[in-house]
Amino acid sequence: RLEDTKDTGSQLRVTGEIPAGTLPAHAIGPGEAMRIFTGAPLPDGADHILIQEEAERSEDQIRVTVPQTAHQHIRKAGRDFSAGDVLVPAGTSLAPADLGLTAAGNNATVTVRRRPLVAILPGGDELLPPGNVLSPGKIIDSNSAALAALVRSWGGEALTPGIAGDSVAAIRAMIDTVKEADLILPVGGASVGDYDYMKAAFTEAGADILFSGIAVRPGKPTWFARRGQQRVLGLPGNPASAFVCAQLFLRPLMMSTAGPANVFKAALETSLSKAGFRETYLRAVSRQQDGQTIVAPLADQDSSLLRPLQTANCLIRRMPNAPACAAGDTVECVKLD
Repeated sequence: RLEDTKDTGSQLRVTGEIPAGTLPAHAIGPGEAMRIFTGAPLPDGADHILIQEEAERSEDQIRVTVPQTAHQHIRKAGRDFSAGDVLVPAGTSLAPADLGLTAAGNNATVTVRRRPLVAILPGGDELLPPGNVLSPGKIIDSNSAALAALVRSWGGEALTPGIAGDSVAAIRAMIDTVKEADLILPVGGASVGDYDYMKAAFTEAGADILFSGIAVRPGKPTWFARRGQQRVLGLPGNPASAFVCAQLFLRPLMMSTAGPANVFKAALETSLSKAGFRETYLRAVSRQQDGQTIVAPLADQDSSLLRPLQTANCLIRRMPNAPACAAGDTVECVKLD
């Protein structure tokens, strides 16, 4: 009891001990103490823990060496959570701390959603998988690797059946291999070229195209369709465009949210000219400086370049026809995963 330990030299009689995992054999009264181990419950009558570093013991007696002034070293029941509390809201992407809290609440199992299966279908006769010898006119498919990594980082499973050739028949054949996918990502083949057959192939396969083309830069060729229970998000073929559009549209689609997550405000390090007629996302680098978030757009915003994406950690969002911004102005940014 605290009142028995307020004075240096106070003597208390030890009447027993309480190992973790056991219940106290009896209560304690005035002038009494019990040795207790971390995790054990307090006996009735006790309201304080005197740590052994602040006492001296001789057989069944202890002597207080440091006067006690406040109730200490007791973790009250219900301090972390109480019966009936919601520990993890529905829709949460479970992190290690969530699982620990769930287990602490004595839940042996939890009901979860199945990981969405996302099929990535790049198209183009010019594409080769990484590791091939490049012949004239060929380029390496970098989108499959980057998009698959994003899908996995957002809780999905990535399916990469290969590269579809530039024909409706070839694309149809590839579509038939991913019937189990929840979401299909056709990449490329959706612009205005004579060999862009992606949308035609999906339409022939029974997809209902809901929109085609958006006023966003990069990402103008982006399109969306439904094919039975499958959703189809068509991404541009340029690597930077595909990556940015995945952040803006695929992530919320997989997370079932209403828009891009991780939006924050930052002060511009350099000025920006007046925006064009499309909503524009500039690859940029943000950092902390003197307690403020500073952001600077990268110099080269070409949609075919991957090296700037390796450097960028965010996107600066500019609305259509936004006025010029001076250094120090506040802009909206989207964190990149």
